[in-house]
Amino acid sequence: MTEFDPFAYDFHEDPYPTYAWLREEAPCYRNDRLDFWALSRHADVAAAFKDHERFSNRAGVALEQHSTEDPEKVMFILGMDPPRQQKFRSLVSKAFTGRRVDELAVRIREIARAHAQRAAEGGSCDYIGDFAGKLPMDVISEMLGVPEADRDELRALADRVMHREDGLKEIPPESAAASLELITYYIDFVKERRRATGDGLVDALLEATVDGEHLTDDNVISFLFLMTIAGNETTTKLLANAVYWLARNPEQRRAVEADPGLVPRWVEETLRYDNSSQILGRVTTRDVEMHGRTIPEGDRVLLLVGAANRDPRVFEAPDRFDIRRDCSEFVSF
Repeated sequence: MTEFDPFAYDFHEDPYPTYAWLREEAPCYRNDRLDFWALSRHADVAAAFKDHERFSNRAGVALEQHSTEDPEKVMFILGMDPPRQQKFRSLVSKAFTGRRVDELAVRIREIARAHAQRAAEGGSCDYIGDFAGKLPMDVISEMLGVPEADRDELRALADRVMHREDGLKEIPPESAAASLELITYYIDFVKERRRATGDGLVDALLEATVDGEHLTDDNVISFLFLMTIAGNETTTKLLANAVYWLARNPEQRRAVEADPGLVPRWVEETLRYDNSSQILGRVTTRDVEMHGRTIPEGDRVLLLVGAANRDPRVFEAPDRFDIRRDCSEFVSF
């Protein structure tokens, strides 16, 4: 193997032999055609995530060419580095009070049970279309206070934003148009919340302060866009992957059915074994020496989360799905 193409993955097939090859044969991999570097070993990926002075978020987390235009405006804290990132995270966290989180947990259960009940009444369902693809966006909409009449439209827009075309290295025009439509919706939504203040999450975001500084309307709109896109897609994938791999491992399924207390470990092992985000991007702020090679300042670097989470240096028998495994060292988040 001589080339790793992150755009060419078919996840109906197994990507992990590719990751294993990179870890052992090319731990600091260079792709000249697509102009990026890749780190695949657990130690390197974990260290790079913590090293914002050399591996910056300023170009966003994706490889697509659009991601360098203004990632902070679109992806909010995913386009920032500390200490600025920490400040904005503090502002956002002020909106997530203990009471609001407790209330949200109750509503998540209610929404999930409603979707499950409809599926049960029908006798069968498309798990993605009828449950995993609906629940995350419904929860996000509930949390943000989006009117029920608008939720199907927002879910459709979020799906279009994330759509990609085979062989196309940039964002498809349909996805760009959906992004603009979604942002326009949230511009009007925030204006309305300014006029009619209440006790919802968006109201709390508009009121939150750190050292006397508020989030601007642009900040709040960027946060809402991030929640809709990143929170929706990744959670749908997690729900799908969790059920898929439990079905492929019946002994693990029997263990969870016998002991529901294993559910949190089932979730964590799914995040390690087949994480929703396999790859996250950074950009170097200076020349970086890695494994005898020099990554120049300003180059794109892909941190291969999927490869790091299967590194045998950290995880014993990493290609085995084991819900009783200690996942404390995974780099999924």
